[in-house]
Amino acid sequence: MPVLAVPPSHYGYFGPVGTFTHQALLTLPALPDEPTPYATVGLALQAVRDGDVAAALVPIENSVEGAVSATLDNLTYGEPLRIIREVVLPVQFMLFARNGTQFHDVRQVLTHPHAAAQCREWLARNLPDAVITEDGSTAAAAAEVADPRSRYDAAICALVAGELNGLVPLATGIADNPDAVTRFVLVSRPGPVGPATGADKTTMVLFMRDDHPGALLEILEQFASRGVNLCRIESRPTKKSLGDYCFSVDAEGHIDDSRMAEAMMGLHRVCRDVVFLGSYPRADLTESIILHGTSNEEYAAAATWLRKLRG
Repeated sequence: MPVLAVPPSHYGYFGPVGTFTHQALLTLPALPDEPTPYATVGLALQAVRDGDVAAALVPIENSVEGAVSATLDNLTYGEPLRIIREVVLPVQFMLFARNGTQFHDVRQVLTHPHAAAQCREWLARNLPDAVITEDGSTAAAAAEVADPRSRYDAAICALVAGELNGLVPLATGIADNPDAVTRFVLVSRPGPVGPATGADKTTMVLFMRDDHPGALLEILEQFASRGVNLCRIESRPTKKSLGDYCFSVDAEGHIDDSRMAEAMMGLHRVCRDVVFLGSYPRADLTESIILHGTSNEEYAAAATWLRKLRG
């Protein structure tokens, strides 16, 4: 198993109990104790910064809806944090209701915005007249529907959330894309980076020095010229002025790989700021493809050759 950069003593997560984040956290081996749920991603990550928990698990992207902006922004700004692990979880949505509710009785549905988006076509086909309210989390939606006084008839949530709240399923497998997955990251305070495994990712946020033609190309060239492949890149507003963006990047490889280290030094030269968010094992265990001339051994041989030239 991968070595965590910070020995865990207590975990937090984006809650409440029964969320997909909670499910993802339970897949980690040997949890030290009962983890603490937090109402928002920001609160979970602040608990890490404050030292209330050693690490927190939060969602970072979904294969259908894309990035979780709250996570990207909370990782980028504030006291530094490090990603030490990722978890990828298949997302299966179900429609739950209170006992006695029939499918044709459903007029008001409560769920999380990402869940509503991922079930939009199913809802249009099967509950075209229902009012869909988006708020909170899928687990919170299940808890609300479980209250007999609730104005909501049903909740879209995970199996565990429905069962925890004593609800009954009205429909299963309602996601428009049955192969949808969500990626979560385990975040700690800065510490020693875990060792390279050969199947790693490095996450960082890149701020352009200034806006000029080819500015993004300069950034991309730092990766391409060293044979570093990108698995994700997206722009995020810096919140300073309209049109001012930074770039959130996942790159294949580890900071201890020579090609990644060289790329990061190049980025440090051309960017106004580079926020390093960690090098950690990939959940899918896919090893990086190392192009000719970009292995650690080839970089070392080139450095030796240069030293000889310098005498």
